[in-house]
Amino acid sequence: MSSTYVPIDCEFHDVLEATATTGRRVAIAYLDSSGQQQTVHARISDLQAHNGEEHMLLDDGSRIRLDAIISVDGVAMPSSCGL
Repeated sequence: MSSTYVPIDCEFHDVLEATATTGRRVAIAYLDSSGQQQTVHARISDLQAHNGEEHMLLDDGSRIRLDAIISVDGVAMPSSCGL
């Protein structure tokens, strides 16, 4: 994973917000800091922006940078934001 944050697709951001609103536990696939794919099952408790990066906060207290997400609840992150 790159150390420089890359903004995510706006429509995928909407998917994340909608998923957080439902409060359901979902499968979240992402790349960890070493570039290895991980999957967790959790509730998205919040989406936050800080220092030019966006993060997903999970109900277990963990934090995932949004540009590290591969998929959420079976919905894959688009490969580009069209910027």
